[in-house]
Amino acid sequence: MASKLDTLLKQAQGCRVCAAALPHGCRPVLRASSSAKLLIVGQAPGRLVHETGIPWNDPSGDRLRQWLRIDRERFYDVKQIAIVPMGFCFPGTDGAGGDRPPRPECAPLWHPQIMPFLKGVELTLLVGSYSQAFYLGRRRGSTMTDTVRRFADYLPQFLPLPHPSWRNTGWIKRNPWFEEDLLPVLRRRVRKALGTTEQPPP
Repeated sequence: MASKLDTLLKQAQGCRVCAAALPHGCRPVLRASSSAKLLIVGQAPGRLVHETGIPWNDPSGDRLRQWLRIDRERFYDVKQIAIVPMGFCFPGTDGAGGDRPPRPECAPLWHPQIMPFLKGVELTLLVGSYSQAFYLGRRRGSTMTDTVRRFADYLPQFLPLPHPSWRNTGWIKRNPWFEEDLLPVLRRRVRKALGTTEQPPP
């Protein structure tokens, strides 16, 4: 018998609220279970994720897994890790070739319905400025950099991260504290939430 969460996820996966604004059509991509200990709230699926229906199944996902020191098998274990982005569908690209922002209708509609079922989550990763604005509100910094730099202020519930896109490679180089100070804390917190031991660098 399907649980209430399973029923809700099926409803979300069938959502067509933004259909008229999505140039590539609706394909909501998310996964969650009531047993999940780690929640990842990113922006919205990119083209590759839209095509495969697998969240973070792209170079950004590869970099995120490197940051977390988690292999693909554990990353996609829905019993341990929930993935609920700010926008469930690929919003298309802008004139510069980057992805458009998540549709604004999505998170306010679905997140308040889904999150009450994720009571076991010990750590929520807020990946990118959209999730940080939604969940931190006035507590966030004046910029994404300021928010991420102040990551300790939001623990133990939240840990803000930049988006792991290749477009942020320059940002990472300009902010060496991210790899020196934040990533070790991120990995410790993730291991604690998942009950795992240190993993070697991928």
